[in-house]
Amino acid sequence: MSRPKARAALLQELEHAVRKSSALGVIFGQTVANKIGMSSSDLECLDFLNIEQRVTAGRLAELTGLTTGAITGMVDRLEKAGFVRRERDDNDRRKVFIAIVPENVAKIGRFYEPLQRAVLRDWESYTDAELKLLLRFMTQGYMTMLDVTEELKAMVDQPAKEKPKGKGKRG
Repeated sequence: MSRPKARAALLQELEHAVRKSSALGVIFGQTVANKIGMSSSDLECLDFLNIEQRVTAGRLAELTGLTTGAITGMVDRLEKAGFVRRERDDNDRRKVFIAIVPENVAKIGRFYEPLQRAVLRDWESYTDAELKLLLRFMTQGYMTMLDVTEELKAMVDQPAKEKPKGKGKRG
C-alpha cells in the first residue's frame, strides 16, 4: 500500500476507534444517568464539577460550552438532588461558587469504579512518553469539541431560511 493510502487507512481506523469509544462512553453515562434518575448532560456536568471541585457558573459554562442559562437550570436540578451546593465567596458576596457535595457524589462514583480500574490497568502498559502523547491527544480533542460546539450553536441559532415563494400544490 502506498504511503498516502496507508495513512488514509490509519486515519480512518483511528477515527472509527475514537467514535466507537465515544459512543460507548455516551451509552455508559446514559446508563448511569438512568439508574440515578438524572439526565446524561446533568451527569456529565457533575463530572466537570467533580474534576474542578468548586467553580462559578460562568467558568462551568466555559468548560462545557453550555450557556449560562443552561448551567443555571442544571445547577438548580443538581442542587435539588443534593449533589451540589451554592457557596458565596467570602471576599465578594456577589460571587457564587458551585461546589460538589462529596458524600452524595460518591454514591454515583461507585458505578464508575470498574471503568476506572480497567482504564488505570490499561494505562500502566504505556511509557511516560506515550502517556504524554495520549494526554496531548485528549486535550486537543477536548479543545476541538469546545470549538465545534460553538460552531454548532451558531448553526442552530441561525434563523431558518424562508421557503421560496412560489406556486403551491394547487398552483
